[in-house]
Amino acid sequence: MNRFINYLRDTKGELKHVSWPSREQAIVYTVLVIAISVAVALFIAAFDFLFGEGLNLLIK
Repeated sequence: MNRFINYLRDTKGELKHVSWPSREQAIVYTVLVIAISVAVALFIAAFDFLFGEGLNLLIK
């Protein structure tokens, strides 16, 4: 149990050294991640649709 308590103390001490982003930075980074994720999803969906339609034309 003593090792676990020491671990928690060390972790708390290390977290004081972390450079946390400001609220505005966190919001901008979150919006950026969501926008890039949506763009990649749309890009992959477009290619999936195109390849699917291309295969349908070849099969019919």
